[in-house]
Amino acid sequence: MLLTLLVWVYMYARRIAFIQQSGISPDDLAVPGRLAELTPAAVSNPSDNLKNLFELPVLFYALVLYLFAAHRVDPIYVTAAWVFAAFRTLHSAVHCTWNRVTIRFYLYLVASVALWFMLLRAAITHWASA
Repeated sequence: MLLTLLVWVYMYARRIAFIQQSGISPDDLAVPGRLAELTPAAVSNPSDNLKNLFELPVLFYALVLYLFAAHRVDPIYVTAAWVFAAFRTLHSAVHCTWNRVTIRFYLYLVASVALWFMLLRAAITHWASA
């Protein structure tokens, strides 16, 4: 959640600076998607990354809450959760700065595999104990 806050602050810092420097009027931005059309990648990438943080991470949050409530947290889940969090943080750092797509993909892939491992393990454990 802290990562989401940091990306959100960074996104607005980049956007506000761009809008002030370019002289764009707030009225020019009333049409949805207009800001994305006007901004360079360095300004729009943090916004795109923020949207990414409301996709797979939401599954992560729900899964972690389930594991905690079901008293199923163990060192394997904790390790996988740290892998997910670390690689999502690295993914955001790359996406919001120099945006190398290949590197971003591999960071996303490692984080995603950690999450899918956790989810499948939790599902199998849940069904096996039912």
